[in-house]
Amino acid sequence: MIRFFAILIFLICFHIVSIPIFLVEWILGKVRPSAREISSLRIVQWTLKVITWLAGIDLTVIGEENVPKDVPVLYIGNHRSYFDIVITYARCPRPTGYVAKKEMLKIPLLSRWMKILHCQFLDRSDLRAGMKTILTCIDLVKSGVSITIFPEGTRGKGESESDMLPFHEGSFKIASKSGCPIIPMAITGSSAVFEDHMPYVRKKTCHAGIRYPDLPVRALKRRTESTRKIRTGSHCGHAEITYRLNRAGEIPLLVFFTPPVPLPPPSHTHPE
Repeated sequence: MIRFFAILIFLICFHIVSIPIFLVEWILGKVRPSAREISSLRIVQWTLKVITWLAGIDLTVIGEENVPKDVPVLYIGNHRSYFDIVITYARCPRPTGYVAKKEMLKIPLLSRWMKILHCQFLDRSDLRAGMKTILTCIDLVKSGVSITIFPEGTRGKGESESDMLPFHEGSFKIASKSGCPIIPMAITGSSAVFEDHMPYVRKKTCHAGIRYPDLPVRALKRRTESTRKIRTGSHCGHAEITYRLNRAGEIPLLVFFTPPVPLPPPSHTHPE
């Protein structure tokens, strides 16, 4: 319980300190909006890295060098833990908004940070409102902001990481309509941080991993074939991504995940 309360106390302190920071960020946004985006991103990323450290997460990241840093992208991934957001958002190289459930709007200061960072709030019970959220995400990507979405729509709660929920097709419209690359993330072991033994956060079980594509996104653009399959690697599991390219050979229109399996002991770690 010590780690759980340490994280809770840190979050309370951060939200208290956030009140004057919001004023500074507001003034900065009036003078230099692009500078505010980057400063807000780095503040939140620092906060998430501290939470990762407090939780004692032993994090392995593979293939991160293949993620484009000069263009907006659509990140998609499997979802089993609240910590999926913590460990992935801390590694986004450019302004990125996450698609979250609308209930997050009820958390005052947190929702304020999320709005600053272009997060979108999805009403899963209203199809029309959901489509409006997707259209907003498309506009954000066109303006240079990356988007992260978990196509399962909610956290998977099956006994095994192989028990994934069906993907919602609307998630991929963000890529097909904006023309941005899709970056698949195979996340393993994240539920062992907290969900597997709530409310305890236990360091000895906290090995998590993120697997990005083995190949740079641009290496997947092949005009000579309409479909190409790659594996994220047996080192991480059997998350297989099928890219179905359009006639220009550039826009991934379909991504299919087979369930990832747990990572082996880390060969290199990023404890931050």
